[in-house]
Amino acid sequence: MPIEQALRMAKEQAFDLVEVAPEARPPVCRIMDFGKFLYQQKKKTHDSRKKQKQFQVKEVKFRPNIDDHDYDFKMRNARRFLDEGDKVKATVQFRGREMSKPELGLKLLKKFTVDLGEHGAAEGTPEMAGNRMHLIFGPTKKPSAAKRPASAAENAPSAENG
Repeated sequence: MPIEQALRMAKEQAFDLVEVAPEARPPVCRIMDFGKFLYQQKKKTHDSRKKQKQFQVKEVKFRPNIDDHDYDFKMRNARRFLDEGDKVKATVQFRGREMSKPELGLKLLKKFTVDLGEHGAAEGTPEMAGNRMHLIFGPTKKPSAAKRPASAAENAPSAENG
């Protein structure tokens, strides 16, 4: 229909005439409330962003000759991070003469991968960047709700308190 007639129809209904597909022959227009249309589009994009999972990368640093207790402590932290749904970047930092033995760092990262077990999986292979070797691990399962039941148990009335 002619543009003048379409504009008249839109004004009679108190709406706007919006060009939907300008590339089409003839161009496609629609009678609608343009403000409401923009609001709905904005709301859709906001909701789609809200549903996306945001990963946080936590870093665990090692040295090639780390002690067993220190290694176990850092392993527990890495497992906790992975169970909470975060990614873990394991970094082995070399100093001085340690740079001549990168196989020590590789061995340590392989041991770390095995010890993480079902908590996380390596995303790629160990990479050397300057004096550091790193490997990123991602969680293999969904984050546990470990924090929620503990807080719910604290808020629940107990038999001792009355």
